[in-house]
Amino acid sequence: MSSNATPAAVSNKEAIRLADEQLLAQLGYKQEFKRAFTPLEVFGIAFSIIGLLPSIASVLFYSLPNGGGPGMVWGWAVASFFILCVGMSMAELASAAPTSGGLYFWTYSLSSPRWRNLLCWLVGYANTIGSIAAIASIDWGCAVQIMAAANISSEGNFEATPAQLYGVYAAILFTHTLVCSLGTTVLARLQTVYVILNVVLCVVVIIALPAATPAEFRNTASFALGDFQNFNGWPDGYAFILSFLAPLWTICSFDSSVHISEEASNAATAVPWAIVLAIGIAGLLGWAINMSLAFCMGTDLEALYASAQPMAAIFLNSFGKKPTLALWAVVVICQYMMGSSMLLAASRQTYAFSRDGALPLSNWLYRMSDFTGTPVNTVFSDAFCALILGALVFAGPQAINAVFAISVTALYIAYAIPISARFLGENDFKPGPFSLGVFGLPVALISVVFMLFLGIAFMFPTSPEATVGTMNYTVVVLGGILFLSILWYYAPVVGGVHWFKGPITNVVLGEAEADEDSERNGSESGKEKMDV
Repeated sequence: MSSNATPAAVSNKEAIRLADEQLLAQLGYKQEFKRAFTPLEVFGIAFSIIGLLPSIASVLFYSLPNGGGPGMVWGWAVASFFILCVGMSMAELASAAPTSGGLYFWTYSLSSPRWRNLLCWLVGYANTIGSIAAIASIDWGCAVQIMAAANISSEGNFEATPAQLYGVYAAILFTHTLVCSLGTTVLARLQTVYVILNVVLCVVVIIALPAATPAEFRNTASFALGDFQNFNGWPDGYAFILSFLAPLWTICSFDSSVHISEEASNAATAVPWAIVLAIGIAGLLGWAINMSLAFCMGTDLEALYASAQPMAAIFLNSFGKKPTLALWAVVVICQYMMGSSMLLAASRQTYAFSRDGALPLSNWLYRMSDFTGTPVNTVFSDAFCALILGALVFAGPQAINAVFAISVTALYIAYAIPISARFLGENDFKPGPFSLGVFGLPVALISVVFMLFLGIAFMFPTSPEATVGTMNYTVVVLGGILFLSILWYYAPVVGGVHWFKGPITNVVLGEAEADEDSERNGSESGKEKMDV
């Protein structure tokens, strides 16, 4: 702590820390992390994972063929509103019970006794798998962007092979593993850097791209905002809905702030506001970026769609080779930061789920490094699982695309169930400092219906003229994973139905310390309701 801090400031920080620890103890857990994340840094992890410009660069493949400029601009605006509803519903739950286990913890606390164990299990696995898939999709996007820079440098003569892409992907994952094994304080301070760089990059593109674009690539308002381009074959109305997939993939994984709740200061307020602000700011800045792109991308959208990296092609047309490479280097850095933050958040979800004994090797995963004070084992295990998922690239582009879609569809399952359980389950929910009041139910209804509808849309093929090679296999991969998790739950003798009782208390209220071993081997947690 700073030597020049006033006694009042010191006293206030200590009071906040004690309040955070007391709330966590009421939820049944002892304080194991250092609470080093300030409210800005809690916001930073969600905002850096969203990673606006690099994410939009990765998902132009969704919006270009499904509407062109109108899909990019108006599709983004419509979808952002619904995503904000999802975030607000989640923020209410996060404010009432800010714990790293978040989604599966809320599911257990809010669901009816008959279903809580199974639903808690499903949400925990969907959240864990979806988070690991998000690591894979972000880091794969980073590898693609690095190879796009090589393609620009060689003036189109270099085309990366799947093996080369996978090698770069593996190197990125390895370095992220090292970064995320650092101490909590270092990881917290990095988030501020990530926020600043992301915002500066967005502002530069919004301002500089229109200023630098030659006249032949500038589009009229009627073309950019009203000329609906559809070259995948779906009816225009459904094609417009498919354009939502770009903002859905971009403004996702905002539950990351929830997973660092136990490392956040004033978590009951900081975490929910981080979720809402990250989505809101991303929605506005992302809309401005898409507007800028729509006016500066020229009219040959099919050529852009066929390029190795559409946004890189737009930059090349507007800025020229050397400025594009310089700007693209910053895009790659921001994408790299996204992957780092995502691995950090995913490791905390894995840590929390193993703390409650639900994952294979839970005793090994639920260990805190004596050196860094962070769960290094979960960092390495999540990175290893992401490495395996990335190997699906050798099975073809549709297989790896299915992995990327899981990062949205699995997470939406994990988001929708606790939001629904709040109103459908038998519980005595008491809101925290962040509350929607009477608007909680209608916002939750909008959120769940939206996630259900778009979760199905994510499973449709790119074109109605699908073949075996172009089919969308998301439903197969996601369905297979969920089937295996249910199979393990109901397996004879060893299945979770015989031993999984939901979140496990590891602290005894009123005592300075709890006997960890006896608690973890003890009875079921008393977290029947979110009545904190």
